[in-house]
Amino acid sequence: MTEPDAETSASSSSPSAGRSASLALLLGALGVVYGDIGTSPLYALQTVFSIDNGAVRPTSGDVYGVISTVFWTITLVVSVKYVLFILRADNDGEGGVMALAALVRRVLGDVRGRAVALMALGVFGASLFYGDSVITPAISVLSAVEGLKVAAPSLSHVVVPVAATILTLLFVAQRWGTHRVGSLFGPVMVVWFAALAAGGLNEVVRQPRILAGLSPTYVGAFVFDHPYIAFIAMGAVVLAITGAEALYADMGHFGRKPIRRAWFAVVFPALTLNYLGQGALILRHPANHTSPFFLLFPGWARLPMVVLATVATVIASQAVITGAFSVSRQAVRLGFLPYLRIRHTSPHEVGQVYVPAVNWILYVGVLVLMLGFRSSERLATAYGVAVTGTFLITTTLFLTVARVHWKWAMWKVVLAAVVIGGAELTYFAANLTKVLHGGWLPLLIAVSVFTIMKTWERGRQIVTARRTEREGPLPAFVEKLRETKVTRVPGTAVFPHPTKETTPLALRANVEHNHVVHEHVVIVSALAQNVPHIPEADRISVDDLGYRDDGILHLTVRYGFQDEQNLASALRQAAAARGELGGELDLDPDQASYFVSRVTLRLTHAPGMRMWRKRLFLALANNAASPAEYFGLPEPRTVVMGQQVDI
Repeated sequence: MTEPDAETSASSSSPSAGRSASLALLLGALGVVYGDIGTSPLYALQTVFSIDNGAVRPTSGDVYGVISTVFWTITLVVSVKYVLFILRADNDGEGGVMALAALVRRVLGDVRGRAVALMALGVFGASLFYGDSVITPAISVLSAVEGLKVAAPSLSHVVVPVAATILTLLFVAQRWGTHRVGSLFGPVMVVWFAALAAGGLNEVVRQPRILAGLSPTYVGAFVFDHPYIAFIAMGAVVLAITGAEALYADMGHFGRKPIRRAWFAVVFPALTLNYLGQGALILRHPANHTSPFFLLFPGWARLPMVVLATVATVIASQAVITGAFSVSRQAVRLGFLPYLRIRHTSPHEVGQVYVPAVNWILYVGVLVLMLGFRSSERLATAYGVAVTGTFLITTTLFLTVARVHWKWAMWKVVLAAVVIGGAELTYFAANLTKVLHGGWLPLLIAVSVFTIMKTWERGRQIVTARRTEREGPLPAFVEKLRETKVTRVPGTAVFPHPTKETTPLALRANVEHNHVVHEHVVIVSALAQNVPHIPEADRISVDDLGYRDDGILHLTVRYGFQDEQNLASALRQAAAARGELGGELDLDPDQASYFVSRVTLRLTHAPGMRMWRKRLFLALANNAASPAEYFGLPEPRTVVMGQQVDI
């Protein structure tokens, strides 16, 4: 678990080049990592003072209590938990709940029951992220456009149509990728955070007594004076830290140092000043608690701030959408989703992908959500459950890594669980009170996605077991070929197949029905590992299956869950390195024919899964992308051969 190469290379070059690279990474982190949490001031305090028809009042005691609670929530969860601790728990430089779950499965490899349970917990955390991915674009863009109600009240009726149009353009633009506009994200967010700090500082100078709200004693006083109201307020306070998971999820793109520097040098001070400024404004004019963010700014600046806020929320939404694409690809690699059509949108960045199915499902969900709730205040009731659930899961997985892998003393684990986990459990419990008022939505999305992932995993295990029976052992098949002297035809045949233990169905069918075998046969197994990346030098190995003169070889290609799985490219690499790999590897990847084994599934009442899960698995399998397309095989030279398998 080491720092990403981008960071290392920056420091190893000349001082000026190193500074330029570090600045570029810091700007990139501001543009991508902090888009979500950076736009939380738009709606967080406004929501706190609107819960339960104004249960939290704009009095000095409540204002100080809320500001103190927000500040210490950000400090504890973001600064301490994520920035200081969680960023250390990288899976070969990659972060995110799925990467962390894969790391847990790796370090607990010999403790099967615990590893499976914690991996399932990670899958549910990823499922909660999909709920977040639907809500974030809707609430962020809507809250920004709602600034029109303050800047130009006569335009209030166009808020929802404008927000829907912006989001439609955003999702349509995904097919072209974000690399063309990504370079603008950082500078725009620098302007955004500068505006946050300036607007807040102006009010703090007018009301310097608000600085007393930084004292944690006001949290205790708020809870002691109004225990129930404080508990309910926690469900809205957590909106101030939405997007904290992005710090960890995007670590592989920027490295931990740029993310830490951006947080402590820019984001944390700007957010603190802005929340203090909103509190000072409410103290000075209690009626302004209905829209404290935009009222921080003078009348002439409000319309430009609406425009800037809209751009910032589009950037925040883009980061979440991109994250959903990345999580989907990781889930496919780890065996929790079927093959999905994945397009790479950048010629330089392998991490920039477009997943059409996920894009349009998210778009429909976002649009339905926006048209159903029609305001950021109502949407906020649905937001916290997904966020706090993900926090708890990440903490659980992290503490497992800390105890098992890092050998933390038990008292450290218990202390972290009580302080950080206890706070997050309080936020989660407070948000459960909103389940009937919209909080059911992210839970429904998460449960649905989790059911799909676990059904696919289980169904794939059943199909693999029954398919293995039909395939038969590969060593016995090779022996039979040598004994029967089957006709060999010129050319190279490549058979993608998950293992070298069994015979590809397409190879068996070619022998049994066509009575021929190609002169050169290459069986290729693509193996997904529990690490993000496999170096090219370690990616390929060759096995002659016991005979160096029969023209049959097995090629193992190992991929991390962030690597592009392109078998044709791997074959070219293998052909170029034939002398280094061992084995009589004689093939021309650009002339080879590819034979893909594809099974046709038939529903039966055989044990293994309930019938409704079998129907779901069948629907997923029927709508999966073609293996030929997924593995980057050339269509004109690819033959798909199928057999029927019962489930």
